Amino acid sequence: MTKYRKCLAFDFGASSGRLIAGVYDGDKVILEEVYRFKNEPVTIENHLHWNLELLYKHILMGLEVASKDKVEFDSIGIDTWGVDYCLLDKEGKPMHWPFHYRDTRTDGISSQLPIQFEEFYSKTGIQFLPFNTVYQLFAGFRDNPDLNQQAKHLLFMPDLFNHFLTGNKKTEYTIASTSQLLNVESKQWDFDIIKRLGFSKHLFQEIIFPGEIYGMLDKKHMKKIGMSNSVPVISVGSHDTASAVAGIPLEHEDSAYLICGSWSLLGLEIQNPIVNEQSLKESFSNEGGVLNTIRFLKNINGMFLLQQLKKHYNEMFTRKIDFVDIINAAKLSNKNFYINPNHALFLSPDNVLESINAYCISTKQGKPDNLGEWAIAIYNGLTNEFKNQLRNLESITGKKIKQIHMVGGGIQDELLCQMAANVTSKKVVAGPVESSVLGNIMIQLYALGEVSTLSEIRQVIKRSVSLKVYEPQS
Repeated sequence: MTKYRKCLAFDFGASSGRLIAGVYDGDKVILEEVYRFKNEPVTIENHLHWNLELLYKHILMGLEVASKDKVEFDSIGIDTWGVDYCLLDKEGKPMHWPFHYRDTRTDGISSQLPIQFEEFYSKTGIQFLPFNTVYQLFAGFRDNPDLNQQAKHLLFMPDLFNHFLTGNKKTEYTIASTSQLLNVESKQWDFDIIKRLGFSKHLFQEIIFPGEIYGMLDKKHMKKIGMSNSVPVISVGSHDTASAVAGIPLEHEDSAYLICGSWSLLGLEIQNPIVNEQSLKESFSNEGGVLNTIRFLKNINGMFLLQQLKKHYNEMFTRKIDFVDIINAAKLSNKNFYINPNHALFLSPDNVLESINAYCISTKQGKPDNLGEWAIAIYNGLTNEFKNQLRNLESITGKKIKQIHMVGGGIQDELLCQMAANVTSKKVVAGPVESSVLGNIMIQLYALGEVSTLSEIRQVIKRSVSLKVYEPQS
């Protein structure tokens, strides 16, 4: 086997994207940022969409930048956020710009479906979220009935980008598992549910798994970006959370993971799904993981709230702030407001400051009136929810969790990490920031034959990163 490998990982988040090169020397991986870009939604006819044309251009521009130094790379992998999709016509061309999961067209949609959520959960093991693919698709066909017959293919966002690069149409397992249409036991489409919902069976593509080859980079792209060698586009854990979990150097079964991005994803990596009354009641999901694992987790609103605080504060006040200002203000706050981050007020707030005020007043806490009080309400809300869901996780799985492994961009916020340790009374191990990129690259290396087990993957990651420990403080 070749000692040096260079893999390209596209990692799309809900607010930005980047192309990172991972160079593997047979011992560890060194990351090199190649290209970075913003990912901002657009409003079309009062609906929120992803700017598909611009995102695809960024992929090609990233590949062009990566090819400029004439150093050949071995593979490409793409991961994105979950649930969102695009419908294609018979020629494989998009019929619309994909809807953003925070679009409001699915408000109240669950009551319109002919299947009760309890049955959904028993078959798919996925928690109820109003933006799950099943509700988006039902709302889309409700508003445009002809689309169900006119559309020939459905592809999730990473599958769509892979299709653009290779010409192939397939669906990767981990991203499909976010749809609430995949059977949790068979790991295949649940065509009984699909039929009862009136969705056309032909929309749903063949399921492939992390580590399989999606296809080879199309020659037209090779010519355009100046590449001489054809490379495989590899099916990684294409849901960014799946790649993030793969990129955590987990050492013990008693370690929970907490992925800190726009969403906070708290859970355990397990071998078999857990679908019972308690997991249903507490809204835990069984999402697909890499290499025959299940991500048993809870979705909690995350850094999105601090991003919105910064945005809305800067819109309302002449003094402009950044995240450092938010952190410092929270530290200095002498009032201890809190919110429930998963309350409907905070899923897609028009103004998060007003939403915090409304929540605090309704719960008889009084009214926050400065940056520190708004900020501490978010920090308290997030960390209290971490504590509550850790207790639920222990109760459902029967495991005593000894530490939390936090990864993602949110771990750069040391206040959040320390508060998480304090409130949960658990040791927090923070790092790496780029867990989704590392997980993406390591599955590419798995497909290339450089590593053969999940344990080997994590040993490479452990040698490649530095970690920071936060002990609980009173």
